[in-house]
Amino acid sequence: MFSEQSFRLDGKVALVTGASYGIGFAIASAMGQAGAKIAFNGRRPELIEKGVADYKELGIEAHGYICDVTDEQAVQNMVSQIEKEVGVIDILVNNAGIIKRIPMLEMSAEDFRQVVDIDLNGPFIVSKAVIPGMIQKGGGKIINICSMMSELGRETVSAYAAAKGGLKMLTKNIASEYGQYNIQCNGIGPGYIATPQTAPLREIQPDGSRHPFDQFILAKTPANRWGEAADLGGPAVFLASPASDFVNGHILYVDGGILAYIGKQP
Repeated sequence: MFSEQSFRLDGKVALVTGASYGIGFAIASAMGQAGAKIAFNGRRPELIEKGVADYKELGIEAHGYICDVTDEQAVQNMVSQIEKEVGVIDILVNNAGIIKRIPMLEMSAEDFRQVVDIDLNGPFIVSKAVIPGMIQKGGGKIINICSMMSELGRETVSAYAAAKGGLKMLTKNIASEYGQYNIQCNGIGPGYIATPQTAPLREIQPDGSRHPFDQFILAKTPANRWGEAADLGGPAVFLASPASDFVNGHILYVDGGILAYIGKQP
């Protein structure tokens, strides 16, 4: 029987990678406010310290760990430490990622490999580390942050689009392979989100007009606005909660309608 408790995460342990700020922080905060115990990683001590302090301001006790998601042994060590200090992981959000905006013909193979390593190999490595504990515990939730670039291409993002397209298919394969163990693996595809990194693209120009890229995004988005990081909290909590126990292998695009829309007529 359905009840509002179906959306609660009380007592669940959630690992959100790269969640010291930005989208990951918003998702982990929403899960913490829904009752989950939060663990997150970062690559630098100062990010961990700031993240823990920012969660504390929201009344959320979060546990931060220094870990590179592309280092398989380091990930295994982190998961073991989380199991000892917080508990066996019930929810994994593979959020850590990078993007390099370089035209394909100017991009080195090394840069391409680095993006794929973090954005695709990283989720594979972390998922592989947590799935055994989920199986032993009787189930779990994995949420991969897939991006609209798992569906669309765009200039300068060949590596990112390739990695996110691969992550979409990894999502479907984890669902196919481990659904029998009551593990649901789904993805979230954020649209264009207003973050400090995108702030320069939204600044009002000296003549009072919008930035050209800002105009482009608004013209392509039926919601007529950029998304906020907080817009991802509800979808993430849903996919982490018992309310989504029969949702598996799905990519939920939180994009204000961009993928459904051809755009305004010039």
